Amino acid sequence: MSFNDSAQLDTSQVQSGGSGGGGGGFPGGMQVGGGIGGLILLVLMLIFGGGKLLGGGDSGSSAGGLPSQQLESGQVAAGGQVDQGEFSQCRTGADANKNDVCLIIATVNSVQDYWGKTLPRYQMNYEPVRTVIYQGQTPSGCGTANSQVGPFYCPLDSKVYVDASFFQELEGKFGADGGQLAKEYVIAHEYGHHIQNQLGILNRAQQDPQGPNSGAVRIELMADCLAGTWVKHATETTDANGTPLLKPITESDITSALSAASAVGDDRIQKKMQGRVTPENWTHGSSEARMNWFMQGYETGDLNQCNTFGVDTVS
Repeated sequence: MSFNDSAQLDTSQVQSGGSGGGGGGFPGGMQVGGGIGGLILLVLMLIFGGGKLLGGGDSGSSAGGLPSQQLESGQVAAGGQVDQGEFSQCRTGADANKNDVCLIIATVNSVQDYWGKTLPRYQMNYEPVRTVIYQGQTPSGCGTANSQVGPFYCPLDSKVYVDASFFQELEGKFGADGGQLAKEYVIAHEYGHHIQNQLGILNRAQQDPQGPNSGAVRIELMADCLAGTWVKHATETTDANGTPLLKPITESDITSALSAASAVGDDRIQKKMQGRVTPENWTHGSSEARMNWFMQGYETGDLNQCNTFGVDTVS
């Protein structure tokens, strides 16, 4: 989806990452978080009631537009650091349409605006979190973030981590089509993990970490579905002045998002990397499942329809 040229961005929702070699470690040296491509484990457990993710709310109602914030575009500085001063270049939606760092900022604005207005409809307040934009590596509460693990959400410091160069890999290495919504889907997926974090971190994914219908896979597919609910209502999100952040969605936008969801399916990655598919080792779900659950969220626009733990099989 393209951003409205005149929409104002809020850089306070992001921060610059560094290139330090260390990072806060989870006990035992394990990394935790919700990664987009199956490279790190998520330690989250959801508490469900009555088959729903959250009680209350009008399932059919559309989300309102929470006041978005302003972020500023940035260039990735040498030495693996995004210069916070350069974020001032990301002022408007026009900047987001031509600069990937600005696109990250604008997407964070929209996703947080959406959840900030949506969760109260389900009797729950949204807790905003920052995205750390970096290149190379940077410390996180879940260990060192680097280009090998891809974008992820760390529940131990409640931040999303995105290597500013990942979108090039998403297209060149994984095979996504390089469209705007393919990139935006990645950010929305990680914020889906933050929503899961708010519902309760109880280790459900870690207790059942692998397999086509494992807890880990269900967590990841739920995040895909939650990203889809944002897409459904994304054009309703606004900046601090009430200006819509995004232009109307198109069929090519959805195709682009599905290309990203398919690209990071466990089966597709395994076939490319090891020449065979081993479902017993899946941590994120098949390409088909990832596309299906994204569409479940997009078509219903209701987070209660994203309860991957409420069905016998998710594949």
